Amino acid sequence: MLLSSVRPLLLTAVLLPFAVAAPAASTAASAAAPTATPAGPETLVNSNAAEPAFCTKNTQKFCPVFEENFDRLDTKVWKHDVTMSGGGNWEFEWYTNNRTNSYTKDGSLYLHPTLTADNIGAANVVNGFTHNIEGNEALVHCTDPGFFGCLRTSDGRNIINPIQSARISTVNSFSMKYGRIEVRAKLPVGDWLWPAIWMLPTDSSYGNWPASGEIDIMESRGNAPGGQQVGADTYGSTLHWGPSFGYNGYPKTHKEYKLPGGKTFADDFHTFGMEWTPEGIKTYVDDPANVVLDVPFTQTFWDKGGFPTSMKNPWEGACTSAPFDQEFHLVMNVAVGGTASYFPDTPNKPWKNTSPNAALDFWNARDQWLPTWKGDNVAMKIDSVKAWKLC
Repeated sequence: MLLSSVRPLLLTAVLLPFAVAAPAASTAASAAAPTATPAGPETLVNSNAAEPAFCTKNTQKFCPVFEENFDRLDTKVWKHDVTMSGGGNWEFEWYTNNRTNSYTKDGSLYLHPTLTADNIGAANVVNGFTHNIEGNEALVHCTDPGFFGCLRTSDGRNIINPIQSARISTVNSFSMKYGRIEVRAKLPVGDWLWPAIWMLPTDSSYGNWPASGEIDIMESRGNAPGGQQVGADTYGSTLHWGPSFGYNGYPKTHKEYKLPGGKTFADDFHTFGMEWTPEGIKTYVDDPANVVLDVPFTQTFWDKGGFPTSMKNPWEGACTSAPFDQEFHLVMNVAVGGTASYFPDTPNKPWKNTSPNAALDFWNARDQWLPTWKGDNVAMKIDSVKAWKLC
């Protein structure tokens, strides 16, 4: 998503030991195991002359390792981010751990953005208020101090993040290397909402972002289709990779999918999937045959990127698939706005991506966008998460 981020007998997420060890009370996942695309030796067209033996995995079977149906929200499985850092994109939300912004209802998880003004008052959002979320309580203290993520003061120009929302992950409970993930979700609708289902490296084996990679299974926007912005009828899948922040090769590994017939992803639940083997990564919607992004690992990402020869190759000597040859965990969130050009500047957008006071501009224009935020429709609703490992 970055462009520039157990109780015995009560476990709702079912895990098998894989990557991060599951709690002792966990039992085998019940999801039916799909069949993998037949695996074979990689075609080496790259600078890694001798592929290590551990880079290949000759198997055609996926084994279930994780299943979550959200009968309740288990915070031992789902870790909340608590930060005002804006996801590295100066987004307008701050992520919380409370049951206003993340909760279960009718067997679905809701990630529901709300107004910070409902919590601290509209005047405090704009001026004269210091918001300190350091805290000393487990699971609710600040998790990311970057970009003034733990302490902010409103002064009339720089304001407190005007939206509260939720971002959860399996960083402490489940990660995987090679397999399949399916998330069945109904996306939110409302101007400037940015829902995402994605994966981050658990150990960042190759260094800082994006050198260790990022897998965006689904990113979308809540805006109405047919306007100046890409709308809720479209989503994108992306791989992020590169030797440094300024050299990200994601444009070469990005595709978008648009629903036909004037429908949006907020109209009904859809399955957002990803299949990952030593031979490549594919994302799909509703059926594995409906491929959105297809990235074969037929050359190293260093060669694919064509980066300056003066730079150091962070994946030298690693698998052809590097950085996508390590454990990744799942992240799900609803962001809002930001200045990283995910929402490009258009006449109807109430802030400029170059504005030093973009959050204030957004907040001052709430009479324009807030009427599009209607009840639970602004929440991303997740019905289930299922994962299989290549075994």
